[in-house]
Amino acid sequence: MRPISVLVAAVAVCAGAVLAGCAAEPMAVPDACPQRWGGEGVGGWVPAAVDVDGADESLVPGAPVRALICAYPGTNTDPGGEPLGGSRTLTDQAAVMARDLAYLPVTSGKADGLCTLMGGPMTNYLVRFAYADGSALWVGSAEEVNSCVTTTNGTVRTRSYVGKALTTAYREGTWRMQRPDDPCRAVNDRRGQQDSMVPEGPRWVLVCRDEGEKWPPRREHGPAAARDLVAALNDLDTMPSEHGCQGGGPEADYRAYRLVFGYAEGPPAGVQVEFGCTPGVDNGMLQAEVDDDVHRLMARLVP
Repeated sequence: MRPISVLVAAVAVCAGAVLAGCAAEPMAVPDACPQRWGGEGVGGWVPAAVDVDGADESLVPGAPVRALICAYPGTNTDPGGEPLGGSRTLTDQAAVMARDLAYLPVTSGKADGLCTLMGGPMTNYLVRFAYADGSALWVGSAEEVNSCVTTTNGTVRTRSYVGKALTTAYREGTWRMQRPDDPCRAVNDRRGQQDSMVPEGPRWVLVCRDEGEKWPPRREHGPAAARDLVAALNDLDTMPSEHGCQGGGPEADYRAYRLVFGYAEGPPAGVQVEFGCTPGVDNGMLQAEVDDDVHRLMARLVP
């Protein structure tokens, strides 16, 4: 049940989320939420692209002191123009929320990806991050059944999905990024992967076989192997990812692996390597052909 519909327990609910028409004196916020979602789709819209230093390189630069979350419930079969459902303000967790969003890979171009087409509920979100100096920045995103969402600050955008974390923050007042139970399933969510296949500086690499097993075989390697793989993968000639490759039929020597690079801080970086399919290297934003150096290194690192 979405917060907009919980009107019976008004006293209890209004102590946390501020529901439209629920509280006589709404919680103080850095600025008012727009009364209606002004975009025409799922996520990907902000009221204004505010001029904050670093906003052309990161979704949320710096350390904001307050985050106002505005929710616009609707359905993905008819997105656009949803009325405001409610709001919640975070203070003590605003900087952590901003840090996690700042780690996401961004682009100033299109943030395309493959989407399933299930119809269902959707909630568009606006988050207004306010800074101690009085400046502010909007981020627009959504929770959607297909996880097919563009998140933007009006200048740069990403297809990394944060919808469930936004819903949890709005409903419960707690920010936490979701991570898979199995590290082999880590997604491509590290800033820098828009520019190079693997960001520099990983401490380890997990090499997982990716052939449909629930808990795939894997081998973990230390910093030396991670550095070698980073050098080989970043030396490839890359192109924007089209999220797929050609080949991999029964006659091909098809083998698929998931590489997960871990860092001292922040999320991992994931790279898919598929032998017998072209282009066989993909980090979600960039693709490249497998070369001899990658073949040679993988031969001694695979499980």
